[in-house]
Amino acid sequence: MHNINEFLELAVQVAIEAGDYAYSVHTSDLVIGSKTNEMDTVTQVDTRNETVIRETVLSRFPDHSFLGEEMGANGSSAEGSVKWVVDPVDGTVNFAHGLPIWCVSIGVEVNGVVECGVIYNPNMKELFTAVRGVGAFLNGKTIQVSKQENPQKALFVTGFPYNVNENPGRVIEQFEKFLRLGLLVRRLGSAALDLAYVACGRFDGFFEGGLSPWDSAAGQLLVREAGGVVTHYDGSEYDIYRKSIVATNGKQHGMILAVLAE
Repeated sequence: MHNINEFLELAVQVAIEAGDYAYSVHTSDLVIGSKTNEMDTVTQVDTRNETVIRETVLSRFPDHSFLGEEMGANGSSAEGSVKWVVDPVDGTVNFAHGLPIWCVSIGVEVNGVVECGVIYNPNMKELFTAVRGVGAFLNGKTIQVSKQENPQKALFVTGFPYNVNENPGRVIEQFEKFLRLGLLVRRLGSAALDLAYVACGRFDGFFEGGLSPWDSAAGQLLVREAGGVVTHYDGSEYDIYRKSIVATNGKQHGMILAVLAE
C-alpha cells in the first residue's frame, strides 16, 4: 500500500522550497531562453527547480517515475508505479517579466490516478493542497468552488497556447464567442493557478484547449475535491494526458460546453 500522506508531505516540501527559491531570484538575474517558439519562455530557474525536485523525490523514492515540463519523463509506468508530474514554474512568461502570477505545481499519480496535488504561489504565500477523497485546502483550510449560477455575474478564466497566432482549434473564435455573450473572461497566464482559483471560488469556470499533464495534474484534483466538475471540451471524463479542459463550479459547466460546441 502506498502512503499518500507521505507523498503529499514531500510534495509540499519541495514545492515550497522551489517556489521560495524562485521568488528570491531577481528578474535582472534571469537567463531567458525559448523552447518551441520565442513566446515559449524558459529560464535557468525552471531547469534548476525541476532538477532539484526530481533529485529530491527520486532520492527518497528511487522506484518512482517523474514527468516534468523541462526534462521530460524518466522511469516506467508499470502496474503499481508512482509518477510525479511537475511544473517547476507554471507561468514562466509572467515570472520572467516580474509579474507575480506564477506557481509551482506537483501532482502525484498512482496507477494512472492523481492521488494528491500541491500548488504553491510564493508571491501570495498560498499553498493549495488536495488528496483524492479527502478534500481541497488553502493554507490548511478547506476550500470549495463558488455557488454562482448566473453566467452574467460569473468570472471566467482561459488561456492560449504559445502558437496562438496559428489559431489551433479555432481558439480565437472560441474566445470571441464568450466576449460577444458579454461574459467576463480573464487570462492570467498560469493554468495551475487558474484551476486553484476555480477550486477556491475566485473564478467560476476555466477552459483551455492546449494543456500538458504538468499544467493540470494538481489543479484538476483541487477542483474535483473542492466540489467542482472537470471534463474535456466534449464533456468526457478528464484525462491529464489529453489537451482540452473545462473546470467549473458545476453550475456553469453546461453553458461553457455549449458555447465551445457552437
